[in-house]
Amino acid sequence: MREESDPATSESAASVESVIERYLDGIEAGNSRKNYRSVLIGWEAWLREQTDVTTLNAVTVMHCRRYARRLKELVRDGDLRASTANTYYAYVRAFLGFCVADELLDTNPAKSTRATDELPEDHGDRDRQFWKRKQRNAILTHVDRRAAKARTGGSEREIRRALRDRALVALLALSGVRGGEVFAAPADERRTGLTWNDVDTDANAVRVFGKSREYEYAQLPERASAALVDHRERCDPADASWPVFPTGHGPSRRRAVEAELGARGWSDEEVDERCESAPLSTVIREERVAPPSLTTNGARSVMKRLCADAGVDVRGEYLKPHGARRGLGHELYASGHAELAQSALRHVSIETTHESYSDIRAAETARQVDRVLKRD
Repeated sequence: MREESDPATSESAASVESVIERYLDGIEAGNSRKNYRSVLIGWEAWLREQTDVTTLNAVTVMHCRRYARRLKELVRDGDLRASTANTYYAYVRAFLGFCVADELLDTNPAKSTRATDELPEDHGDRDRQFWKRKQRNAILTHVDRRAAKARTGGSEREIRRALRDRALVALLALSGVRGGEVFAAPADERRTGLTWNDVDTDANAVRVFGKSREYEYAQLPERASAALVDHRERCDPADASWPVFPTGHGPSRRRAVEAELGARGWSDEEVDERCESAPLSTVIREERVAPPSLTTNGARSVMKRLCADAGVDVRGEYLKPHGARRGLGHELYASGHAELAQSALRHVSIETTHESYSDIRAAETARQVDRVLKRD
């Protein structure tokens, strides 16, 4: 048993971030270190943002339970596979186990059944959604028609919204990006949403903060590029650092104005007076306040609305953002273009692509076996 010490001077009172770095230094395999770093940094950011916990000795079973519940939510929303969610939790549990071995903690809170009971059950890939070609074409056609209709008789606000939504759907459907790479994730301070600085329509590419927590370039097919060009011309961002998909949520936009003008030295009274002097959109543009990006939850709400309007039904649900990526890869792989699927989805190796679409490989193997047996 460790000797009792003053919490203010104990190593267990060290920041979670600093102990993570110590733990990572001891992992010899480069790929393993990279994978652990990505997950643990994300967990530390979630812990700090959602629970205000920054020191190791403040981490409890309930924090681990809440993290497990958050992973379950991501699986339910289609942003994570159940197997991946369980792997993420295992990384956190292993880190906290290291803390016990290093006598920084007495027990591992992540091992408690109260916490692990909240983890999603892994039933394999049976329930993973992917956009089928017919569904993808239906939603793309709908947003195209909606944009054309808005342009002929809609208000300026309706036109901007329709063009934003068309660009959003086209980017998801055709580029292979993840939702967390282009929309803001409140629990991750580094995922603040795609900006116009990240979009290069001339090179048909967008720069995204990838799953590896490094910047990567995703391919941008012509139809998605054209939709983004139309969207940019209409919304006319005051600065290239502004988000590609700004939120339309009024309170969030107001908070952004208050925070930015307050940081510039404006008093609360001056901010209120300015916000009451003109529409918020005018204040944002004239004062050059970058509006907040649409969040991942906000993007799901957009897709729910668009699918309902278009009459696109997916077994009683809607087309989830991450299902677009899976659908694109599925179609490319099934068409015999495994390497193209790997490139479009930015998989590190072709083995990852083969594993992701093992169902297609199995079906093709079955067809070949049938052909051989019929000849016999």
